[in-house]
Amino acid sequence: MLNGLSLTLRRGEAISIMGPSGSGKSTLLAILGGLEAPTSGTLSLDAENPYEMPETKLASFRNRKIGFVFQDHCLLPQCSVIENVLVPTLVGALEAGIEERARTLLDRVGLSGRLHHLPSQLSGGEKQRVAIARALIRRPLLLLCDEPTGNLDARSSDVVASMLVEMHEAEQTILIVVTHSERLAGKVPARFELKDGVLLRNAAS
Repeated sequence: MLNGLSLTLRRGEAISIMGPSGSGKSTLLAILGGLEAPTSGTLSLDAENPYEMPETKLASFRNRKIGFVFQDHCLLPQCSVIENVLVPTLVGALEAGIEERARTLLDRVGLSGRLHHLPSQLSGGEKQRVAIARALIRRPLLLLCDEPTGNLDARSSDVVASMLVEMHEAEQTILIVVTHSERLAGKVPARFELKDGVLLRNAAS
């Protein structure tokens, strides 16, 4: 349960949130991501409250405004790298130039030579880089990351963490990273801790 939480972020800002299991991190991400309505209080993203929308409009809002990167890359095994990145664009009318944007994003995460590989042909770190590109394909305002390096070894974790921050800066998203990793949290400018539902600013950040 979250308790009196108040947070304001602007485009281009980034924070990490750490905290023990059961502290409310997953609940917070679900609320911010338009997946779980809060029992009280309000959420505003780009001057809109998603929880005042009908379900069909909310789904479209999530697709356009919010990008997600999970601990598990959640790639479709039967689809190629570029097809996976394009999955969020299959809803609604196809945007002009969207395939070129997918290629550009994949080049920026160092995967221009693997566009037609299947996920089974990639390393864990490469799969997460595909997931980052997919999360950014619709130019979201908010990028939410739930333990994005949790399944990776130390070297791959560092590569993915650096790539995540670089892409956030290039795209000027609002970045919120939930993690248990001190190394990942240390790459993000502002650090918070969630304890018993209360969000506290880390004095060192």
